[in-house]
Amino acid sequence: MKEISSSQNPYIKSLLQLQEKSRIRKKTAQFLIEGQREIELAANANYQIKTILFNAAIFDEDKVRSLGNTSTEFIRISDEVYQKLAYRDSTEGILAVAESKKHDLISLKLTENPLILVAEAPEKPGNIGALLRTADAANLDAVIIANPKSDLYNPNIVRSSVGCVFSVQIATASTAEIIEFLKSKKIDIYAAALQESTEYFLQDFTKASAIVVGTEATGLTQEWRDAAKQNIIIPMEGQIDSMNVSVAAAVLLFEAKRQRR
Repeated sequence: MKEISSSQNPYIKSLLQLQEKSRIRKKTAQFLIEGQREIELAANANYQIKTILFNAAIFDEDKVRSLGNTSTEFIRISDEVYQKLAYRDSTEGILAVAESKKHDLISLKLTENPLILVAEAPEKPGNIGALLRTADAANLDAVIIANPKSDLYNPNIVRSSVGCVFSVQIATASTAEIIEFLKSKKIDIYAAALQESTEYFLQDFTKASAIVVGTEATGLTQEWRDAAKQNIIIPMEGQIDSMNVSVAAAVLLFEAKRQRR
């Protein structure tokens, strides 16, 4: 088995570039995964795991080979190298290099009566990760990100989603493309917006539905409000008029799930 002990190794330097720069991730169509659970979720979602790097002082070597694909390369790394590559504070001792997937609308596999979350232009990787965790918890058909501002394989998204970036079907496209797609599939659009809205719990989410959320700062664009079957609102009883986007999405989605039971 190959071993790398120096953090100055050219391959290790290339992995740091992969971790730090979206441009490199897009150019190589590869990204880094940290942690056993995340690697397992990626493998279960048919991601091609190219390389697994592990610190034998932390991670049991006997478990390593069960995590990769038939073509996966395994590399034993030193404490120095692992500490250089590790992104999280918690220490698991294992990382992987995986091939990214395409996330176009046409690749989505939807059920006959889908429930979809659409997030328009989310900026913070932590919010995106939280939205994906919510989507996984609600077992949604898909998450669609309109006008994305972060690439999905940003280490902060992988980390904050605790691997749900792999377990949830995700597509990215422009707002106009997504609206056209949803209408072509006869999926009702419910836009979370303050303007011309009604309480979310008065709506019927038992039919094919897409719940659309925007950023806390600017909300949804007019394009979504015009396309919606109904604009919906979560009644606020305190002194503020908005809540974190992932919390709002959870409230709306689990009402839809409640209705569908």
